[in-house]
Formats: sequence, structure tokens, C-alpha cells
Amino acid sequence: MRLGVLDIGSQSAHLDIADLTPGGPPEPVTSLKRPVRLAESTDRQGVIEQEAIKRVVAAVTEAAAVAEAHGVDTMVPFATSAIRDAANRPTVLAEVEDATGIRLTFMTGEEEARLTFLAARGWYGWSAGEMLLLDIGGGSLELACGSHAEPAVALSVPLGAGRLTRHHLPETGPVKKGDVKALRQFVRSVISETAEGLRDQPEPRTRVGSSRTFAQLARLTGAPKAKAGPYAERVLDRHRLAAWVPRLAARSAAERARLRGISAARAHQALAGAVVAEAAMDVLGIEQLRICPWALREGVLLDRLRELETHPIPNPSCEVAGALAGAPTGASVVALPTGRGRYGSGRLHTATIPWA
Repeated sequence: MRLGVLDIGSQSAHLDIADLTPGGPPEPVTSLKRPVRLAESTDRQGVIEQEAIKRVVAAVTEAAAVAEAHGVDTMVPFATSAIRDAANRPTVLAEVEDATGIRLTFMTGEEEARLTFLAARGWYGWSAGEMLLLDIGGGSLELACGSHAEPAVALSVPLGAGRLTRHHLPETGPVKKGDVKALRQFVRSVISETAEGLRDQPEPRTRVGSSRTFAQLARLTGAPKAKAGPYAERVLDRHRLAAWVPRLAARSAAERARLRGISAARAHQALAGAVVAEAAMDVLGIEQLRICPWALREGVLLDRLRELETHPIPNPSCEVAGALAGAPTGASVVALPTGRGRYGSGRLHTATIPWA
């Protein structure tokens, strides 16, 4: 089966196409990435600007064309917290569907945590043992832990780098020490409360960070460049990261974009991302995180691959046109379930982590 996974995130729309064969890993075919910049185009009331919606429509339109050109059997189009939590979410989804015929679904933060954990388990394998995963997105922070393919606990809290920048930091220029201190205290309090879900879990053998935020922070603090390839060992050291927080605060977004590892698109939220990462590592007793090159989209691929291994499809023949208005009879699109996550609502509680 040839599967297309279209992920509409806070910064970009990213399509991955891979061939899935039971008993083997996902085999990449091609990918497409287009900027949508939702994080910077969402106001303090949570409304996504019209120009950003147009960028989403254009990206989805192009992704559908690429998927059709590559003979995709099934498309999985979904949006993460940037759209899921938007005040005008119904408008965004309706405009995308009206213009492209594709109905974007969205998963809960807990489901994102589950699938990202599945990706990390797929990358590191069973030798990783008990594993703790952290993933910082634009709108939320996901945490998951366990020793199996499925996490024993999967949690999500609204501590995304874009969201915190929008609500807690000034829009331009360097950031005052007091603002950084207040943000760090807020983040620590939320993570400390969230630790209730981890209280009864064994101490992790492997601690993993996934997402562009962690990858860029690791590069900033000395990890190998992207051109070293996905198999190069990359770690994020908490003490090195802590030393960078005031240096990021002292710089404007334009100045941060000139630092190693920090992209221009994410420079404005790099400080908030660093604060969340350092606070989470401190509260959870993590000195170093291994940076996993696989994340949410790979988790979706692996999840679908497991379904194929359990319930193989003899002759998949539906086309990506099934995602489009006026699709031919028999064509279909696989979409992830909406609603509450299978691991609960992610509400916050107070707890002490025994191994921190």
C-alpha cells in the first residue's frame, strides 16, 4: 500500500508518501513541505488570519496533486493543535474543504503523544527499554512513557512554543529577564502538575526528544548538522541549553535566525521553545535527551502498517481522488479519529516524580 500522510502544523504543511509492506519498514517515496506560518498568524484570541488560511488551502491543494501524481492509495490528512485549538477552527476547516474537497481531521494531544511515542519506539527498538518521550510543538507539549510499542501513559499540555510566545512574550525585540523568569515559573508549574501521570511509572532507561524544536535546540548547543544524516547521534544537554536561554532572550528574532540550527521561520519562538525544553528536563530529572529523527508522521505510518499486518488489504486500489469532492464510487480516505484521546483528557494534577 502507498500511503500519504499530510500534517498541517503550526509552521508548515508536510506531506510524506511511503510504501507500506507488512514485515518491513515504511519505504519513503517522496515528501513535500510548504510554509503555512499559523503560529505567527494567530492573534491572542486564537483567531487564524485569512492570509494564513489561504496558505493552508494552497498547501493542501498542492499536496493532493503530488499524492495523486505518485499513485497514493490512501491519504491521511490531519491538523495539529494550531488548527485544533483555533477560535475559528470551523471556518478554517470549511474553507479548506470548500476549496480542495479535502476534509482535514484533527487528533487530540494525547493521540499525538501516542503516535509520536510509537515512532520513537520504531526508531530505537526494544533495546531502548522503558522510554520517556517529550515533543514540543507550536501549540502543545506531548509526553509519553512506557516499555511497549504503545505508551503506558500519553499526556498533552498547552505549552507549545508558538502559543507561549503569543501569550507570554513581547512580539518584537529582546526579552526582559523578568519576562523570562515569569514564563519559566509558569511552565515549571504546569509540568510539575502534569507529573501526576508519570508518578507510578518506572525510571526510564531512554529519554527522547522529538520535533523540530528539540532538533534545532540540539544543533544550537553543539549537535551534528542535518547533513550528517539521520543516524548521527544527537543529544540535547540540559546545562548547555540553560546557558543559551539568556542569550536567546537578549537577541531579536532576526538575530536568533543567524544562530546555528535556528531557522528564520522559528526564530521568533525559539526562546519559548528553549524555556519549555529546559524546564521540562529539569522538572523530570533529565540531564540529556536523545534526539529522534522520527516523529508524528512516522508514527501515523507505523500505526497504519500495524493495521495492515493485522488486517492485510489484498488489492488496495482507491486513489487520492477519494479525498476530493465528487470522488468516484469506491474511493476512500483514511482519517484519524477525532474526539477525546484514548489516554484521557490530559488535565493537570500535582505529583512528585520518584526518579527525578
